[in-house]
Amino acid sequence: MTARVGVITFPGTLDDVDAARAVRFSGAEAVSLWHADADLKGVDAVVVPGGFSYGDYLRCGAIAKFAPAMGEVVAAAARGMPVLGICNGFQILCEAGLLPGALTRNAGLHFVCRDVWLKVDSTTTVWTTRFEWGAQLLVPLKSGEGRYVAGESVLDELDGEGRVVFRYVENPNGSMRDIAGVSSADGRIVGLMPHPEHATEALTGPSDDGLGIFYSALDAVLSAGS
Repeated sequence: MTARVGVITFPGTLDDVDAARAVRFSGAEAVSLWHADADLKGVDAVVVPGGFSYGDYLRCGAIAKFAPAMGEVVAAAARGMPVLGICNGFQILCEAGLLPGALTRNAGLHFVCRDVWLKVDSTTTVWTTRFEWGAQLLVPLKSGEGRYVAGESVLDELDGEGRVVFRYVENPNGSMRDIAGVSSADGRIVGLMPHPEHATEALTGPSDDGLGIFYSALDAVLSAGS
């Protein structure tokens, strides 16, 4: 069995090619999905990549959540399909109600573009089983609206249920409780602001630390299909 992972392209998406490349590096087949098509082409998992979907008008991800493709993603996620949102994809998943909280302007109102260290805070999601708890990953971050915020009760719930997936070792954007990524209650949906697809080999990124995210999902898909 070859796992098939869809990568959605919206107008303004920048990182779909890199996400597809990371999927192929993991050993899965990357399937291109178009925002205007209500067809996920029978994929086993979906990556919502980074960029500036629809020019970030209104607010990041606010228009993308209404795309026909996202309607299908929401329905598929309810059936248990693994979904990963990266940067703008994380914003879209929050706007679509698949993940709690929101992403707002960075502290200091500056665009942050640099490599950051992340601590793995959960190894039980579909996307993080290849990691050890507390492992540190070096991956690029590039966002102007990457500050994760949520109500204290939501933050307490995320902490209490082990749904904070990644935390910044040194907080670059003012995210509450150093949160860089969170998961759904069932651990099948994960969103994070940094870019693991840009850290799949030392030749083109700061490390290959991000590849474990894609390997983890591949493990889950192949296990489910065996």
